Amino acid sequence: MRLRTLLGDHPGTAALKNGSIKSDLIEFDFASYTPANKGFKPMVREAAFDVSEMAIVTYLMAKSFDKPMVLLPHVVMARGQHGHALYNAKRGKLGPRDLNGKRVGIRSFTTTTGAWLRGILANDYGVDLDSIDWVTFENAHVAEYKDTTKRAPAGKQIIQMLLDGELDAVLGEKSDHADLKPLFENVAAEEKAWSTRRKLMPINHMVVVSRTLCEKHPDVVQEVQRMLTQAAEGVASAPRFTADEMRRSLEKIIGYSTQQKLIPRAYAVDELFDDVTRALI
Repeated sequence: MRLRTLLGDHPGTAALKNGSIKSDLIEFDFASYTPANKGFKPMVREAAFDVSEMAIVTYLMAKSFDKPMVLLPHVVMARGQHGHALYNAKRGKLGPRDLNGKRVGIRSFTTTTGAWLRGILANDYGVDLDSIDWVTFENAHVAEYKDTTKRAPAGKQIIQMLLDGELDAVLGEKSDHADLKPLFENVAAEEKAWSTRRKLMPINHMVVVSRTLCEKHPDVVQEVQRMLTQAAEGVASAPRFTADEMRRSLEKIIGYSTQQKLIPRAYAVDELFDDVTRALI
């Protein structure tokens, strides 16, 4: 069976994409999207793929609108989030506790990195997220979501707006510009302390399969999971999560997404899977 597939170029997916891991049951027909997140919208809105990498917050939002996809218990990308927040040091010192009432840019309000960072700001630094003037540049992947943020003027770029003083800070971005500094002063130490305190690593991207595939071809879904697992084995930089670690990270981002009204209620982790994929955890 040929499966329309969207997977980014990650250490843990290389063996699948270069064909060194094969199957007698399935063959992947890889779509070409760079970066892979450009394919999330077609997956959510058009069910464009049988197997797809997916930002976890996009998946949670898609589930809230009953999109026909099911989560696999496989993490493609996970990372500390603190390094993806910047301010313009030329305009004075700014720390995470200083964001109340400020103008903050983010590519889309619904990005997974944005949801993690807002959760950290609100729950670890006491920031009032509702006091912030949010400026966004793109629509959500999930068309049904009603975005009430302020849209940046057409043609404006997020980093340039920060450099020009039109934004006080930005989330979800990195830059080597000399004037731009991390909002969190010691990123590595902050990320380590947060992960130790919370006992988790933030998940960014997992993998989903179409609901039809789960219903009609559970053996194929099981084979996809086997191949994903095999491709990541022995790759030092590929994310590694025990079932408990994955559950803790999912519970946290579900909580943050609920708090930020990205989803209508806090799902139990088991609800993110169906009978076929839950058995693979």
